[in-house]
Amino acid sequence: MKFTRLNSIILAGFLCIVGVLVMQLLMLKQAYRFEKKDFEEKIHFALQDVVKRIYRDNKTPLTITNQVKKITDDYYIVNLDDVFEHEVLEYYLKTEFEKVKLELDYEYAIYDCATDEMIYGSYISSDTRKPEKCENCFKKNEGLIYYFGIRFPDLQHKFITSLGQYWIYTGILFLVLIIYVYSVILLLKQKKYTELQTDFINNMTHEFKTPLSSILIASQYATSQEEIKNNPKLAKYMQIITNQSHKLNHHIERILNVAKGDAKWIELEKTTINLKEILDLVKDNTLLKSPKKCSIDIEVSDNVQIVADEFHFNNMLFNLVDNAVKYCPENPEIKIKSSETAKGIILHFIDNGSGISPQHIDYVFDKFYRVPRENKKDIEGFGIGLFYVKKIIDLHQWKIAIKNNSTKGITVSISIPKKDIV
Repeated sequence: MKFTRLNSIILAGFLCIVGVLVMQLLMLKQAYRFEKKDFEEKIHFALQDVVKRIYRDNKTPLTITNQVKKITDDYYIVNLDDVFEHEVLEYYLKTEFEKVKLELDYEYAIYDCATDEMIYGSYISSDTRKPEKCENCFKKNEGLIYYFGIRFPDLQHKFITSLGQYWIYTGILFLVLIIYVYSVILLLKQKKYTELQTDFINNMTHEFKTPLSSILIASQYATSQEEIKNNPKLAKYMQIITNQSHKLNHHIERILNVAKGDAKWIELEKTTINLKEILDLVKDNTLLKSPKKCSIDIEVSDNVQIVADEFHFNNMLFNLVDNAVKYCPENPEIKIKSSETAKGIILHFIDNGSGISPQHIDYVFDKFYRVPRENKKDIEGFGIGLFYVKKIIDLHQWKIAIKNNSTKGITVSISIPKKDIV
């Protein structure tokens, strides 16, 4: 894998999260050991105190050592080496366990030397549910005469539940790791799509420029021919073809740069232009281009002058009007009017089209976004027209808004501040 900056950041983030997770697991393991040791010490001290109390009751000196022997994590053998009563043992067990606040279920059995068997004692539980006794879990211990065995069936479960907050923190970290990995996968997919889009735009640029280059070469060659030079009318036509080809080439470069998001390539060349005149030009071009029977009504004062980039402003207006025609099922009726406010003027583009569903209207200015429509295949476009419009509006530091009309169609409003009105 090629280590780009993005890949390095992703790898560093993954290693950091894994490192924190490993540290949490080590802390969990250590906390488990401490908790286990704490329980074992409480059990050991409580059982030792039981032995001492029995010896004190019998008024005999305590001569043996290591009375409490751990067989497994949940099973202990207690060597008393003296006689004791069943009821007394159970009472002392309850008392000593309560003293050290050891809230555990337990069961015990006493060795009967007469029968050479472990006699089951009782199951002590703080829960009202019926306990699951295990009378066959107590085994004899050779070499001892007076002793009892005690089991803690829920000890392992108690170890785990007592570490509740550690389990929560560990679970949260695992969730963070899963979300991070999922986000990275989505990011890489999006990066792949972006690269595909860039390749697509580069290919489109090539496809546009190749025929234009051929047209320019052919027109320049034709212009140099004597037959053309000697015919003023043909020479004029060839000059128009050449000039328009250069202009089209220039337009393609600028618009595709905007589509690729290369805003640094866009430098506005602001001049003072007549708003009504440029709207009339957009109207004429739209009517000439569209095969539909269109009605475009312009209600704008003849003497409104604004400061804007004429090329981009013209393209922006044409995009808006062309969209209004394109997305109207039949007989488009478009009204362009202006209204004055305290902050400037607002241009309204009102059409009678099919409108835009509320769940999509907030995304129409996003690059490559196309609103799902039934006749989508019949309408040409790459989803960059309104993105281009929004980009130019932002560069002029104007504002644009879009909303559905109360009946049908949409209204696009462009707010031009007073500073750009002459």
